[in-house]
Amino acid sequence: MIELRGVTKSFGTNHVLRGVDLVIPRGSSMVIIGGSGTGKSVTLKCVLGLVRPDSGTITLNGQDVTKGDRDAFLAQFGMLFQGGALFDSMRVWENVAFRLQRGALKKPKAEAREIAIEKLRRVGLGPQVADLFPAELSGGMQKRVSLARAIAADPQIIFFDEPTTGLDPIMSGVINDLIREIVTEMGATAMTITHDMSSVRAIADNVAMLHGGKVRWTGPVGDMDATTDPYVQQFIHGRAEGPIESLR
Repeated sequence: MIELRGVTKSFGTNHVLRGVDLVIPRGSSMVIIGGSGTGKSVTLKCVLGLVRPDSGTITLNGQDVTKGDRDAFLAQFGMLFQGGALFDSMRVWENVAFRLQRGALKKPKAEAREIAIEKLRRVGLGPQVADLFPAELSGGMQKRVSLARAIAADPQIIFFDEPTTGLDPIMSGVINDLIREIVTEMGATAMTITHDMSSVRAIADNVAMLHGGKVRWTGPVGDMDATTDPYVQQFIHGRAEGPIESLR
C-alpha cells in the first residue's frame, strides 16, 4: 500500500535519509525502529507530505504522494502524535471530533459528538469524560483520547509516533493492546515509530530498522530475534557494545 524507493533527504550538511527502500503491505502493521536521529520521524513526514524528499519516490496505492488532491490524500490518514497533541481549550469530545467537523467530512455537531463518544467507548473511556478538558485527565487517558481521535474518521492508514512515550509499563501494555485490536478490527494499514521493544512485539507484523539513513534490516517480527544482523541485535537487546556508536 505504501512504497518508498531510494528516498533521500538532507537538511544542509545533515544527510538524514540516504536511500530508504521500504514496502508496507495493505492491512499490515509495520513498526520502524532505530536510535534517535536515525530518520524515523523524517521518513514518516515524507510519507505524509510534510517534508519533500530530495530524491526517490513514495507511492500510496501506486500514486505519487506529492501529486494530486492534497485534502483527499490526507483524508486517508489518522495520526497518534507522540505527545498526544490534544487541544487544551477544547473538550474531550471536541478533540476527538475535530476532523469530523471540518472540510469534506463536516458533520452536524450532534452527529460528530455521537461518533466521538462511540470512539471514546472503543478505547475504554465512558461518556462521562466527553465534556472534560484534557488537563482533567491522566496521561494514560489523554493517550486514549488521542487514539480515539486518530480513528474517528475510520482512516485507511494510521500512523503512531512513539505511542507509549511517558506511560508506565501497565498503561503502555494497555495502549499496545488497544492499537493491535483496533488496527485488526479496522483492517487498517499501520506505520509505527518506536524504540519501545514491548510495543514492537505487541503491535508489529513486520519490522524495519533504520540506521545510517537506510533500512538496515526488514522482515516479519517473528524473525527479528533470529537475525544475525549485529545492528538489530545490539538495538533490540539494548547493548552498549556493538556497531551502533553510543555517547558516553
